[in-house]
Amino acid sequence: MDFSKELRIGTRASVLAHWQANWVRDELVRLGFNASIIPIATQGDRDQQSSLADVGGQGVFTKEIQKALLQGTIDLAVHSLKDLPTETMAGLQIAAVPKRASSSDALVSRVGNSLRDLPPTARVATGSPRRRAQLLHFRSHFQFVDLRGNVDTRLRKLDEGECDALILAEAGLQRLGLAARITELISPKIMLPAIGQGALGIEIRSGDKPTFTAVTQLNDNHSELGVLAERSMLSALRAGCLAPVGALSSVTPQGITLTGVVLNSTGTRRLVASSEDTVDAPRELGKRIAEELFSQGASELIAESGS
Repeated sequence: MDFSKELRIGTRASVLAHWQANWVRDELVRLGFNASIIPIATQGDRDQQSSLADVGGQGVFTKEIQKALLQGTIDLAVHSLKDLPTETMAGLQIAAVPKRASSSDALVSRVGNSLRDLPPTARVATGSPRRRAQLLHFRSHFQFVDLRGNVDTRLRKLDEGECDALILAEAGLQRLGLAARITELISPKIMLPAIGQGALGIEIRSGDKPTFTAVTQLNDNHSELGVLAERSMLSALRAGCLAPVGALSSVTPQGITLTGVVLNSTGTRRLVASSEDTVDAPRELGKRIAEELFSQGASELIAESGS
C-alpha cells in the first residue's frame, strides 16, 4: 500500500474542531504518516444566530465535510461523534474511535458554584433540548438563553452578563485548556450526556484501504464499543441528535453497561432504562435499551419533541 501520499484531514473551522483535527494529525505523524488539515465551513458554523433546529437539525456540522470526503477532496474527516447522525452515509464508514475523553456536562457559572446554588430563575445558556429537559426535570423554574458560537464566544458572553450560567461539555473545556472555568461537573443522576459526547469519530471512504490502515491504528476498542451501544440505542429510538435523549455507557473487559433516558421537552416526564451485556453485543444492548424505553412510552415523548 502507498503511504507516501499526504492524508488530507477535513474538519470544521471552530477552535475546538481544529484542536481535535490537530490531535489526529499529530498522532498520524507520530505513526510515520504525512497529514495536513483542510478546514471546511459547515452550515452550523455559518449560521450561529439561529437555533440548531432552525438551521437544519441533524448533520448541520457534518454534511459539508462528508460531501468533501465523497468527492475526494479530503481523505478523512474528524467529527465530534455527538454531532454525527447515526444513519450511515452511503460510501462512508467510521474507521476509528480514538480514546474517549470525559462524557460529562459541566456548569460554568458566575452566580453560584453548582446547579443547586443557582437562583430559581437563573438564565442558563444552552441550545440543547437534551440539557434543557433534564435541567427542567431537576428544577422547573430555570430560564433559558439560546447562546450559540464557539466556546470562547459563549464564555465571553457569560462574562458580559448575557446569561448567568452555561452548560458545556467537559471534554471541550479540557481540550481547550479551559477546565479552570468549570464550577461543577454535573452528576449523571441529574444529566445524562449526549450520545457519543466526548468521543471523536474518524470517517473515511469505504474501500480506501491505505487510509483505513493508517487511521485504524488510532482506534480504542473500549471507546468504540461504548459509542456503538449508545448510537445503536439512538438509532433504534429513531430520534435525532436534537431530541431530549441521553445515554451513559461503561465498558470493561467483562462487559458493557448502558443507561438511556428520554424526556419530554418540559422535563415533566422522564423515562430511564439500564442494562448490560457482553463486549460482543454493543448494538444488541443499545436496541434492548431502546425497546425498554419504547415500552415506557418513549415514542410519544420523541414525537412531542419534533424529532
